[in-house]
Amino acid sequence: MKSIWNQTCQIPRRNPLPGNLDTEVAVIGGGLAGILTAFYLTMEGKQTIVLEASSIGSGQTSGTTAKITSQHGLIYQKLLTDRGEASMKLYAKSNQEAVRDYEQLISSRRICCGFEKKPAFLYTMNQPNLIHLETLAARKAGIPALEVTETSLPLLVKRAVRFPDQASFQPLKFLEALSSCVTVFERTPVMTVKGHVLSTPRGQVTARKIVFACHYPFPLIPGYFFLRMYQDQSYVLALSGAPDLDGMYLGIDPDGLSLRSAGPWLLLGGQGHRVGVQKADPYDALASRARWLFPHASTELQWSAQDCVTIDSLPFIGRFSRNNPDWYVATGFGKWGMTLSMVSAHILTDLIRGRQSPYESLYSPSRFRLRPSAPRLAVHMAESAKGLTKGFGPGVMRCPHMGCRLTWNPAEFTWDCPCHGSRFDRLGRLITGPAQISCRRHKLIP
Repeated sequence: MKSIWNQTCQIPRRNPLPGNLDTEVAVIGGGLAGILTAFYLTMEGKQTIVLEASSIGSGQTSGTTAKITSQHGLIYQKLLTDRGEASMKLYAKSNQEAVRDYEQLISSRRICCGFEKKPAFLYTMNQPNLIHLETLAARKAGIPALEVTETSLPLLVKRAVRFPDQASFQPLKFLEALSSCVTVFERTPVMTVKGHVLSTPRGQVTARKIVFACHYPFPLIPGYFFLRMYQDQSYVLALSGAPDLDGMYLGIDPDGLSLRSAGPWLLLGGQGHRVGVQKADPYDALASRARWLFPHASTELQWSAQDCVTIDSLPFIGRFSRNNPDWYVATGFGKWGMTLSMVSAHILTDLIRGRQSPYESLYSPSRFRLRPSAPRLAVHMAESAKGLTKGFGPGVMRCPHMGCRLTWNPAEFTWDCPCHGSRFDRLGRLITGPAQISCRRHKLIP
């Protein structure tokens, strides 16, 4: 299902890889993280190419609600508890810098992408103490957060925290402008990476440095990301005839909504769940909320977004593993891929250029802290084990990634993997990874 970004921007297509090629840096993935990283490396004189399985921005970038913000849910109180004040301040600084970097880049290159500065709010209907604690933590992290009780939402909000000077934009228009400075080969899926050689159906690429910016890195070993990350799916409606909001909103309650204005539309998001875990039709549930909140509005478009979630809530950005010094990765952004893509681009550019990054340790993919990760790790392992062991027989659809049993998603008409989040169409053809091939058995919808 296409988003409003697809409807309002068609990025010119690029040719596929013409054959074998040598380069300094190869970036796998033509989404925001991949294009930004390739852009900064190219600007610093590094010979860099991007290998994209489909087309620029066709993956998760096209499904985002496109909030550029350092407000990532109840992250600061969590970081303060789990990692301490120093790590919390680093996280805040890196993301606040990312918001400013977008503004400076868009201004300096005169990119017309609907960039608009606006505040971001976290709100609650019944958990004011959590908002209070998050406000205190954010202030301690150096963010001028303000606790408020008045908002422009048609809800009885008990309390909210306001982050000033955040932003939103049209991500595909931004990508269109930025990718014009980058060498991109579309329709060129990377099937294997061994050492410095990337194999594709179009030829082999030999690169001194390799960046995995493909949403979910597909190598099982090293990295073991399949043990430390899962995918979450959420849904969005684009409403016409709804009032213009004064900022971007996210509810922290179990049924909390994401809301932001985008030109003539209001984007209403929510109903998140782990990919492959069935629930009642999320679009119907969102539409019901929309009718209650905005009775004069109409649904124009609907789509879903997928997010990689790490078990400790911090993304993996940096060297792929200690044993692969020339491989790099950017993944696990949760629902905050816009801001963290910029953070990733700067960290990876620094590392590849041989410079130190002040954020390298915080986001290192080699980190592992059992205590803060234990609850999510237990849930993730239980869901993966259930998917791997449930159901055998000739009619069962299984994911080619690691053999997990697929479940049918009636809202999207897809087969989804509850273990690691791969998705396939009704005939078993691959939509998104970490799987790299379609299902061997083809089966019509039930």
